Amino acid sequence: MKKYRVWRLNLGWQILIGLISGIIIGAIFYNNQAATTVMQNIGTMFIDLIQMIVLPIVISCLTVGIANMGDIKKLGRVGLKTLIYFEVMTTIAIILGLIVGNIFHPGTFIDIHQLHSQDISQYVQTAHKAEHAGIWSTLMGIIPTNVFSSLSNGNMLPIIFFSVFFGLGTAAIGEQGRIIVDFLQAVSQVMFKVTDWVMRTAPIGVCALIGSTVAQMGLKALAPLGYFIVLAYATMAIFILAVMGGAARIFKLNNWEILKTIKEEMVLAFSTASSEAVLPRIIDKMSKFGVSEGIVSFVVPTGYTFNLDGSAIYQSLAALFLAQAYGIHLSLTKQITLVIVLMITSKGIAGVPGASFVVLLATISTIGVPLQGLTFIAGIDRLVDMGRTVVNVAGNSLAAVIIGKSEKEFDFEKNKKYLNNLHQS
Repeated sequence: MKKYRVWRLNLGWQILIGLISGIIIGAIFYNNQAATTVMQNIGTMFIDLIQMIVLPIVISCLTVGIANMGDIKKLGRVGLKTLIYFEVMTTIAIILGLIVGNIFHPGTFIDIHQLHSQDISQYVQTAHKAEHAGIWSTLMGIIPTNVFSSLSNGNMLPIIFFSVFFGLGTAAIGEQGRIIVDFLQAVSQVMFKVTDWVMRTAPIGVCALIGSTVAQMGLKALAPLGYFIVLAYATMAIFILAVMGGAARIFKLNNWEILKTIKEEMVLAFSTASSEAVLPRIIDKMSKFGVSEGIVSFVVPTGYTFNLDGSAIYQSLAALFLAQAYGIHLSLTKQITLVIVLMITSKGIAGVPGASFVVLLATISTIGVPLQGLTFIAGIDRLVDMGRTVVNVAGNSLAAVIIGKSEKEFDFEKNKKYLNNLHQS
């Protein structure tokens, strides 16, 4: 009996089809409240499924990785190196956004009075809290007084802090800690299997998320701000190709290989505008790519707070765009001040929903832009958020490989074998 091979689309193509279908469905049901609610609920269920598995994977992988690393001096070196790398890349991203804004002047082509304003009240309270929080509040918030409270609230940094110390403690007790390592290793494998199951629903979740966005906004709403949107995406592409490519070349890495490895995750991140949606798979893929589990488990989750390159580009470009739209001239001194303020503010509130928009709210007062200015770009924030999420994901993936190689924690044989299997498939 002759066997026929069943041809199936890979996950990346399925998600892309879901994305296109969502745009079409959203356009068909524009301003239909019932259909929009259904799509929002389905999309929210998908994101909730992802969030359900993120923390168990981070805790299990990070604890096991740190326990296997076992050296607190090495951990300190890795941590310092990681934070310096993150700060350099984020600063370059902020400056790149300002350079593009100064060259192309997107705000001068806009009549601010012809734009439709949006409600931003949901972000205002968070922004006010962020403005008064300060650096000490941020640092103190890293240490959890109750780790279970941090788990229930999904606060990533306190969870990372606890997992690092739990891993070091496990390593310190030697053979007695082996049972904990074996248990958490099994937990991580189980959660990666659950991730595979959840990802099968990704095309439906993506279709619902993008469909609800288009149904609410309508495609016509994008036209007045089209130039700004295109410029933002072009700037992000320059960062991925030139800046990240240059960083990879310095460490004798091929950025294209990394991007091809995570192409499905980038499509998913774009569709959902959620970095958390791909965190479990990025940890898994970067480990298979050749980076040690300890490095990946530490660098990638930490990068979700300290290495948001796409968000940094958007924040600087949007701030300059609004200043230009209102006819506010920003001197070199004011723009340098803006860079410093964005570097500090973005670290303090990176974990809150709509963080990039909240950072803008907490920042634009320093350059004289009125608060209502942000109401005019709130409508397209979700669309730009899709692009900046891709940059964030790609930037953290590259960071894991660079830190891994710099620490001689990169398995070239494993990398070669994985890439060969990837090319064959």
